[in-house]
Amino acid sequence: MDTRDLESQREDFYRRIEPSHLAPLWTRLKSLVPAQPMPVGVAHRWRYADVRPLLLESADHISAREAERRVLILENPGLRGTSQITSTLFAGLQLIMPGEVAPAHRHTQSALRFIIEGSGAHTTVDGEKVIMEPGDFVITPAWRWHEHGNESGGPMVWLDGLDIPLLMHFNSTFREDDAARKPPESQYDGLIHFPYERARETLFALARSGAPDSHLGHVLRYQDPKRGGWAMPTIASMIRILPKGFATRPYRSSDSMVFAAVEGRGTLEVGGTKFDLAPHDVAVVPGWMPYTLQASEDWVVFSFSDRSAQEKLGFFRDERL
Repeated sequence: MDTRDLESQREDFYRRIEPSHLAPLWTRLKSLVPAQPMPVGVAHRWRYADVRPLLLESADHISAREAERRVLILENPGLRGTSQITSTLFAGLQLIMPGEVAPAHRHTQSALRFIIEGSGAHTTVDGEKVIMEPGDFVITPAWRWHEHGNESGGPMVWLDGLDIPLLMHFNSTFREDDAARKPPESQYDGLIHFPYERARETLFALARSGAPDSHLGHVLRYQDPKRGGWAMPTIASMIRILPKGFATRPYRSSDSMVFAAVEGRGTLEVGGTKFDLAPHDVAVVPGWMPYTLQASEDWVVFSFSDRSAQEKLGFFRDERL
């Protein structure tokens, strides 16, 4: 049969099956199951010096109680309109001013708080009150009542990270507001507060003890001391130190990574673009994009990704280049 006739017959067949809501897999297979991941979104940096004035201005426009959560979303420029920093994660900067309270609610999404600025505000989870300091890592497990308040004399800012897009994908988003609150069936019995003071002491001890990992630096994972594994079931969080002058070798992984600079300064290079990161700057690297980190000073960097979920589902992969 002539090739053109065969192709014409196939196209006619595809048109005839379309009203039955059928489609030929063989015309779509390579795009559905590619040889390797295609990065979703783009690499980007948010300078805290640029964002901070806008965040503080938001307090002139709306209160924490009225907003429920006064947050400026860090939206990936390649995912405009989605409220996503990666394909599976949400990130934003939350502001609580002195005397304010962000009212209690609960939801099926898991949340992390990494404290950026201020001292003495609190998060309460199932009645457990945690006082937050810069560099602290605090988690809100799924479906736990939580609220925030600021009894200090200055503004309090932290980086929020949630698995909102991941739960939307599974259509498993539920929430309740304070009006529906009842006594909890059970108290959360895990660790929710990881003080920076302890992490920092361990990091600098690691830096003195030996050479860093050539692709990652000296890395600490935030883990659940009771159950083992990552501190959160869907979000993997870690903190690392890169000694002054140290540069990692290229690395990529299937999880998209959100970085937040803590102390010192350095450069993140992704796809030939260099992002200088000062303290409190935030950057994102889409999954499977190679990147390097280079420290111009002793550099402490916090990061989170959906690696925890990927590992549980059995498809996490990384590559040392």
